[in-house]
Amino acid sequence: MAGSDIPIPRKLWEHPNPKGTKMYKFMQNVNQRRNLTLNSFNDLYSYSIKNRASFWQDVWELLPLVHEGTYTKVVDESAPMDTIPYWFEGTRLNFAENILYNAGSDHSQLSTRGKEDSKIACTEVREGGTELRDVTWADLRKRVGRLSNALRAKGVKKGDRICVVASNSVDTLVVFLATTALGGLFSSSSTDMGTNGILDRLLQVTPKYVFIDDWTVYNGKTIDLRPKMKEIVEGMQGVENFEGIISQPRFRQPADIASVPQTTTLETFLAAAQDNTELTFERVAFRDPFMIVYSSGTTGMPKCIVHSVGGVLLSSLKEGQLHYSYGPDTVKLQFTTTGWIMYLSAVGSLLHSVRLVLYDGSPFQPDLKTFITLVGSQRVTHLGISPRYMAELQKASIVPRTTTDLSNLRLVTSTGMVLSDALFEWFYDTAFPRHVHLCNISGGTDLAGCFGIGNPLTPVYVGGTQGPTLGLQVEVYDQTIPTGKRGTAVEDGVPGELVATTAFPNQPTTFWGQGGHEKYLSSYFQRYPQVWAHGDFIVKHPQTGSITFLGRADGVLNPSGVRFGSAEIYSVIEEHFPQIQDSICVGQRRPSDNDESVMLFLLMQPGQRFSEELVREVKVKIGSERSKRHVPKWVFETPAIPTTVNLKKVELPVKQIVSGQIIKPSGTLLNPDSLKYYYQFAKVEQLGAPKSKL
Repeated sequence: MAGSDIPIPRKLWEHPNPKGTKMYKFMQNVNQRRNLTLNSFNDLYSYSIKNRASFWQDVWELLPLVHEGTYTKVVDESAPMDTIPYWFEGTRLNFAENILYNAGSDHSQLSTRGKEDSKIACTEVREGGTELRDVTWADLRKRVGRLSNALRAKGVKKGDRICVVASNSVDTLVVFLATTALGGLFSSSSTDMGTNGILDRLLQVTPKYVFIDDWTVYNGKTIDLRPKMKEIVEGMQGVENFEGIISQPRFRQPADIASVPQTTTLETFLAAAQDNTELTFERVAFRDPFMIVYSSGTTGMPKCIVHSVGGVLLSSLKEGQLHYSYGPDTVKLQFTTTGWIMYLSAVGSLLHSVRLVLYDGSPFQPDLKTFITLVGSQRVTHLGISPRYMAELQKASIVPRTTTDLSNLRLVTSTGMVLSDALFEWFYDTAFPRHVHLCNISGGTDLAGCFGIGNPLTPVYVGGTQGPTLGLQVEVYDQTIPTGKRGTAVEDGVPGELVATTAFPNQPTTFWGQGGHEKYLSSYFQRYPQVWAHGDFIVKHPQTGSITFLGRADGVLNPSGVRFGSAEIYSVIEEHFPQIQDSICVGQRRPSDNDESVMLFLLMQPGQRFSEELVREVKVKIGSERSKRHVPKWVFETPAIPTTVNLKKVELPVKQIVSGQIIKPSGTLLNPDSLKYYYQFAKVEQLGAPKSKL
């Protein structure tokens, strides 16, 4: 289908006053500064990628950060992006300082503008919404000051790594800010991650201390984490510079850790500060690292991605102010574990003087209405959720706008997996108030930001993300080009691989560890020389400019040369088959196969039966909704879908297994034993009834 023949999808939302938005006002300031006549999002985006140095200078000067020093140039725009060019060289700043204080007109003086001592910075909520605790900016600063002084007394300095295995709590936030206040590197893992997965991370980054919650509560269960502490201590034996574990209490009475070696309580550790709560900040170079995050590691060791303090702060300013319109009147709630990049996104929102609601636990406990009721009672204005959460509400016939008061809600971000067309329409037709801006976003861990994002100046249509983020040159390359050859862009409307063709400030600086930089260059720049290949299979709509994510590029299905993404199959299942709880679709190509076969595995809803009639109906519907080439060759029932601890389904391990490989499950999988079921399908032709036991 030619680009001009692709129909425009249904329009669902547009801003009632686009000229009153922060993005529009920023654009007018740019016009005045640069003597330009930008008048639309497309104008602003085009300016931001064709004049990168000028655009990022505009962000730097119009949305100032607390910093010192001056720069001679913003960036060398002629430098290939695989050289990881320097930005704003000569400036120095600190992550925690910018979170805890606002930039004033005089950067040599700390200003609390918008962050008055008595104002609430965070509200901590436990699973079920029964335990709430407000923390003011004054209290947060004191707690960060005390812990940073205790860390300093224990010898922690610039460049040292401090890790947490902890919940989304104020205690964890304090560790984050205290570590970065000293110029250290922070790294986090969630408490539900397996010990092997945690050690795969820790053994690479060799932290000085690891802060671990003594208990965790999730899905209605309270779990003692002291056995995990012992396993981590044992696994860290012989690691240079590792001093031990700090046990963080999740309840009023700290757990007895006398039997856990190399472990001390948080209160004992804080005694080293001698009640000193004075805040001092180690300002570091714009390019210096402040955080290590991790790839999913579903088929091997996770990659340790190093992010720069200046790059992340500047990107957070741009996204928060311009794309999301954050401000002192914002109440932000992002459902996330500390092991996901959305945790950094949530913490980064504090840069804008928001009140951040920290939710710890399952959003499904004690029932499906509890979490959305919390959104209403906390007067949340900006909510971050996943398509999985929305799908669960839809299946249970829960209507958020009649369940609680959502009059304060202005914007909802959705990420973690592809948002189906059916959920777009359910969101506006049934579930949420029509004034709410639905921002379907995608980007992630690699860039600590977005490639596809929402904006207030264009409409929301069914499907995809509204468009690209300002300042990142997003293109779609022909995926049939051999690896290592110069890529070529496809026309809008044609699916291809997501690439970034010019450098951006929040580009990671390296991978941590020996040989890390070579792995970094290989991960992003081996596919197309001097071009960032992100690994997503996408299509850009020729009329609306929206970017639809069709799946991971390494999981693209390619039967008989017809290329399509797994999301195209999932959307059909989600829209037409309520008796199916979830599905996973992969390509099978064994060494002896001349072509790829598509395999679809269905997880049935409790009480629903898998049948040959269902298989026939699924195939017919996929054929009519997509094409005959999309119809899976094989459709089977499965007892479980492999997911990460952040509930992302993982296709690549299943694809490798059914194609005849034997893999080692990663510790980042929530249910690694679920992979065992799929080995039988490597010899699918010899299979009678699949063996259903895990």
